[in-house]
Amino acid sequence: MENTNAKDNALSGGRIITLETLLELWSRTYNTEGKPDWSHILPYYTDDVYFRDTVQELRGMEEFKAMTERLTKRSQELSMRIVNAVLSDKTVFMEWEMTIKFKKNPSSILYGTSRLTLNDEGRITSQRDYYDLWGDIFDNIPRFGKAYRRFMKKRFG
Repeated sequence: MENTNAKDNALSGGRIITLETLLELWSRTYNTEGKPDWSHILPYYTDDVYFRDTVQELRGMEEFKAMTERLTKRSQELSMRIVNAVLSDKTVFMEWEMTIKFKKNPSSILYGTSRLTLNDEGRITSQRDYYDLWGDIFDNIPRFGKAYRRFMKKRFG
């Protein structure tokens, strides 16, 4: 019974105290009937959060929240599976597989990692996502995916 109360307190206090807390929050975000829901995890981010991925760079909660809303609107279905995760001091690294289905296109799996930085209160101050957006999406387009990979290997490999 003590473990349940401690877990509830960790989840309700807006602080990421353990890796298990973060993983539970993340799984609730991306696995809610096809559409992601960030409402329960946003309080764990600071108001001046910094976010960057291969597409965009954002500063502040308003921009971050707007980005989550755009992603929800654009994708017909979105889910994420955490493959590996580690918390060391105030840094979290997560390896993940995100399945995304856009309108009119087949599902694509994006393979990536996220680095989260926590402040002294256990809230997320920055998030950096790393993934190959175009390569992972192009892989799901017949004939084009193979041509893209051949081009990348010839040009950069």
